[in-house]
Amino acid sequence: MTYPAGAATVTSIEAIDSHTGGEPTRTVISGFPDLGEGTLKQRRDRFAREHDALRRAIACEPRGSDVVVGALLVPPDDARAVTGVIFFNNVGPLWMCGHGAIGVIRSLQFLGRIEPGQHWLDTPAGLVGARLHEDGRVSIDNVPSYRHARDVSVTLMDERVVQGDVAWGGNWFFITPETPIPLEPNHWRDLTAYAEDIRRALEEAGIRGADGLEIDHIEINTASPTPGMDARNFVLCPGLAYDRSPCGTGTSAKLACLAADGTLAAGAVWRQESLIGSVFEGTWRPGEDGSILPTITGSAFVTAQSRLVLDPTDPFVCGFSG
Repeated sequence: MTYPAGAATVTSIEAIDSHTGGEPTRTVISGFPDLGEGTLKQRRDRFAREHDALRRAIACEPRGSDVVVGALLVPPDDARAVTGVIFFNNVGPLWMCGHGAIGVIRSLQFLGRIEPGQHWLDTPAGLVGARLHEDGRVSIDNVPSYRHARDVSVTLMDERVVQGDVAWGGNWFFITPETPIPLEPNHWRDLTAYAEDIRRALEEAGIRGADGLEIDHIEINTASPTPGMDARNFVLCPGLAYDRSPCGTGTSAKLACLAADGTLAAGAVWRQESLIGSVFEGTWRPGEDGSILPTITGSAFVTAQSRLVLDPTDPFVCGFSG
């Protein structure tokens, strides 16, 4: 077997694995082909167009899994940034990833490239601030976030009508409090099916975000039974894997909706719990043109330093998604 075009010279890739609130990030630090010149958006497009086989090799089985999010380190566009980063998962590149940004910062610290303090990451969604605290926590100053549409209705396959908001937090989200299924870990399969039904209904109804972009993240956000928590969420990501963390871009989108409704004041802390019990703290400050500037704080831990070997005789060298 031979590699697909664009992967022929790659024999190994160096990576740092981490998890943020239970959600894994695989930070690619060397071995990936040069994506050339251009903006992060242009290089994201080139990544998708020319190196999809390597994306699968890194993120998908047998080396990865449907839940792994990759983070490819690239030269930044903005000189303030410590690095540029292109996030991706089991089905394609992402615009931004909150838990992944936290994982990247902790991975850079593990490598000795940064110390506690203020840093910047350059992403296809924009420049993202990152404060590495002395205790290892990371605060991400995410891209401007906003609610695009309020009380949008979709009809599911069983004729149930579900209402929710469409919001941008670095990815496009449909956020609803409506669920017939308790947000408990043992219900993740049923929650996945329910969220995918919502995503399919949005697609069939032609409901999209700004500029016609796909709403590819579904967030069910309800009250939490855990004392001290403001909410619990279930976020279904593209590729049908649910986010084990409270989802940084999803929490940002939720903060935008709360701000628009006037139910969370600027500077107030929102404690967002994931399905497995991990927590992000979110705050916001006013942005421009009705947007907010969210800050998401969480913790990540390095789990492995590895060299991914790509053997051209392996029939699954470029991975597969289950």
